[in-house]
Amino acid sequence: MTATIEKQKVLEKQGDNKSSKQPKDIVYKTSELNLWYGEIQALKNIDLDIYEKEVTAIIGPSGCGKSTYIKTLNRMIELVPGVKTSGEIAYRGRNIFDKSYGVEELRTKVGMVFQKPNPFPKSIYENVAYGPKIHGIRAKKILDEIVEKSLRGAAIWDEVKDRLNQNAYGLSGGQQQRLCIARCLAIEPDVILMDEPTSALDPISTLKVEELVQELKEEFSIIIVTHNMQQAARISDKTAFFLNGEVVEFAETDKIFSTPSDKRTEDYITGRFG
Repeated sequence: MTATIEKQKVLEKQGDNKSSKQPKDIVYKTSELNLWYGEIQALKNIDLDIYEKEVTAIIGPSGCGKSTYIKTLNRMIELVPGVKTSGEIAYRGRNIFDKSYGVEELRTKVGMVFQKPNPFPKSIYENVAYGPKIHGIRAKKILDEIVEKSLRGAAIWDEVKDRLNQNAYGLSGGQQQRLCIARCLAIEPDVILMDEPTSALDPISTLKVEELVQELKEEFSIIIVTHNMQQAARISDKTAFFLNGEVVEFAETDKIFSTPSDKRTEDYITGRFG
């Protein structure tokens, strides 16, 4: 009986905490998004809301549209010949497909980290300073501050502070990926897109990146595509399950992995297919 009472108190406390939380703003609102590669439809009627300062995981089997979806969020998908879209993606209330919305303007607010680390063939310092220089910052003192702040933000400053002028290719794979995250942070984005950022890393480096993601969500909204369901369960606040170009289910991560509403979601996360 005592245990039951204590459990009820915990549940009531959780309810109080939830009710006291302020509602978060929607960063991205995707409405009836369809996308075709030529005649092949890759995304079908996607409706999805992404909230600020959360980690949103996109999971699903290979070829389900995960990477295609996040590459629409910064319009990188338009680099692929023959791509057509319909529907709307609103970033902070503004349709990113509107002709008046310059892609450069969007990408200063939406950074991206790719599957494989892709540092520039430059020094560690120049990798991080590249974005700010492109945006017109030339003062060395300001660049020095940005580089240090970004490398600290990516939890790699202490490992590289004494070799900033060395080539970035001399770093380990995990360090290169955190350098790429620092390069992303240097432009002070609002959103960070991550397309399977740890799939090419060893377990120790993966853990460091996961810990970093948890820290970064205090300041940034993060959308991460991952083939690793355990990773999604560990680091995300909300999870969307994609299948055959559709969003089958989108909910709090705990719900997706404990009590999914759709049988297809349950079958995927329990390993029955995928």
